[in-house]
Amino acid sequence: MIRLSKLRSLAIVLLPLALLAQPQPQPLRYDSATVSGLPARNIGSATMSGRIAAVTGVIENGRLTIYAAAASGGVWKSINGGSTFRPMFDDQSVQSIGAVAVDASNSKIVWVGTGEAWTRNSVSVGDGVYKSVDGGENWTNVGLKNSERISKILVDPKDGNSVLVCATGHLWDDSDERGVYKTSDGGKTWRKVLAGSNPSTGCGLLASSEQQPGTIFASLWDFRRQGWTFRSGGPTPTSVSGRN
Repeated sequence: MIRLSKLRSLAIVLLPLALLAQPQPQPLRYDSATVSGLPARNIGSATMSGRIAAVTGVIENGRLTIYAAAASGGVWKSINGGSTFRPMFDDQSVQSIGAVAVDASNSKIVWVGTGEAWTRNSVSVGDGVYKSVDGGENWTNVGLKNSERISKILVDPKDGNSVLVCATGHLWDDSDERGVYKTSDGGKTWRKVLAGSNPSTGCGLLASSEQQPGTIFASLWDFRRQGWTFRSGGPTPTSVSGRN
């Protein structure tokens, strides 16, 4: 006869063995199907300053830093992945922003293009390109002050001094300071590298690939806003590509 105490010992031994015999759970896989049913959610700022014209981010010390550019409310920065934001551009002479970019070779260098590029009849204007070398704490206007509207900034990932700016230009009249501009000295000097066929044609957008950053795609836009109407499009080619 087996004593009760021995039965208890046998049960204690058999129980872990039974657990080991259970099939082990497979590690979770995360792919597009996993998140396909999840809706987008607002992560801030709760008191946004109008339309958000541009957003960029960078990983710093293992944390996500975000810069959000508002079409009528300056530049906002988050150092905790979007949990909180604080304004970084309040002391400047304009608050209408069209573009923001971070230097991939030095995340402390931030470029901002002022002037909302969405050509509504109620938009404000900018006064050129700004540059910060301390993560947005201080800013310097580095040129293109008569462009009024900038829709995109591309910083060469291999050379932070090489920057392209897409200047949409004046909304209500012809202007010369529009098109694609380039600096090779960090904003000290600029030269126009792509112009439209007439003074009402500016740059609509710029794009490049991380794998081939020297290949640039640009769209040109011939437009004119008037108090009673809006003309969009003209004889200028809509897009071009080239080597930077």
